[in-house]
Amino acid sequence: MHGEAAYATTAGAAPPHPPRRTAPSRAGSGERPRAARTAPVTDLRGAARPPRTALRFPPGDVVVVSGLPGSGKSTLMRRVVPARDGRGAPVHRVDSQDARDRWERGRLRRLPYAAYRPLVRAAHYLALRRALRSGAAVVVHDCGTLPWVRRWLARTARRGGRGLHLVLLDVPAHTALTGQRTRGRGVSRYAFARHRRAVGRLVARAEADRLPAGIGSAVLLDRPAAGALERLDFG
Repeated sequence: MHGEAAYATTAGAAPPHPPRRTAPSRAGSGERPRAARTAPVTDLRGAARPPRTALRFPPGDVVVVSGLPGSGKSTLMRRVVPARDGRGAPVHRVDSQDARDRWERGRLRRLPYAAYRPLVRAAHYLALRRALRSGAAVVVHDCGTLPWVRRWLARTARRGGRGLHLVLLDVPAHTALTGQRTRGRGVSRYAFARHRRAVGRLVARAEADRLPAGIGSAVLLDRPAAGALERLDFG
């Protein structure tokens, strides 16, 4: 099993050692870090003008990008996920929005999305299954509302001797709703409330140093920190 954790570096700087096992704290909070955490949590939130950063993970690991619908997960993944890792092996970017876009350009485009949503989800999970079976690094889009998906990813990663990591976008609900309006795609009030509860639990668990079972590390980003993230590397 990989023993490395994710860590952030300032763009252009030499990679440091992985972070010490200290509790996350907001920048400028004055809190003293605590020792003896079960998994590293890197909190990059709270800086008004965050420096340019990069996240680095061991080759072949699995990264889950989670957050509210409209928080910017797909945009971030398209911008920072490389096509190949440091060894030249492929990096699989698996985003349910890509599956939806393909179906919307097809023969079903005149139908309401609700009519073919199950087909989109099936296509997404089949693509994820193929990516996981390849043994290469995987970055997957997830809103955090389906714990069984994380359990599946954790089991698969563990069996393959790979690490599982969480990149969590923590943005206010009104910011996410604005993002939905900007892209012209929204979710129902019920679904959005469900997402808010699930993402809120994930953020609270990361802040309390109680990551879900199987997750080896987590990175917390707010909107400015996500905008300052330049790349996500493997190797």
